Amino acid sequence: MNVPPVTHAQDGFGRSPWSVGARVRMAVWVVAWKLLCAWTPKFCNGWRLLWLRAFGARIEGRPFVHSSAQVRLPWHLTLRDRACLGERSNAYSLAPIEIGEGSTIAQEAYLCTGTHDFDDPNLPLQTAPIAIGRGVFLGARVFVLPGVTIGDRVIVGACSVVTHDLPANTICAGHPCRVLTSRETEKSG
Repeated sequence: MNVPPVTHAQDGFGRSPWSVGARVRMAVWVVAWKLLCAWTPKFCNGWRLLWLRAFGARIEGRPFVHSSAQVRLPWHLTLRDRACLGERSNAYSLAPIEIGEGSTIAQEAYLCTGTHDFDDPNLPLQTAPIAIGRGVFLGARVFVLPGVTIGDRVIVGACSVVTHDLPANTICAGHPCRVLTSRETEKSG
């Protein structure tokens, strides 16, 4: 179900909602990823997972994170076994993002947990988590908005904009994304 956003207190327009300590931690993470991981070849996945864990990511089994993937706040990221963050994908994890077992986030897909309260003149940050079920495939350049849950075994077509929850076992596409058809739950004969 769509999760309502949390509004973060800010002292005025353009002011950060994050404490100085949090901003330092974010900066250290960005530098660490660029120096230690962003240049590594594909087979160094274990090294990248080590650094994600060191910065607080919850990792189960053996997911894959491409060296060109971006993770904003790794302490808000959960990757289940065989989950994949593809080439130049972006987990903008200002709130929790969970990627289920065997799910693929294809190249340049964007998981966005942050927006702003446009009714407030200070435009305070609003965040809401994203949950992606098991066996999901998000095509190239899919954009997922804050607060969205994507059910198990969903396929989302390339360049779709996911503005609301998607039910399990469906094939979806469009802007805004909508269900096109159901997926078979068992292979026939």
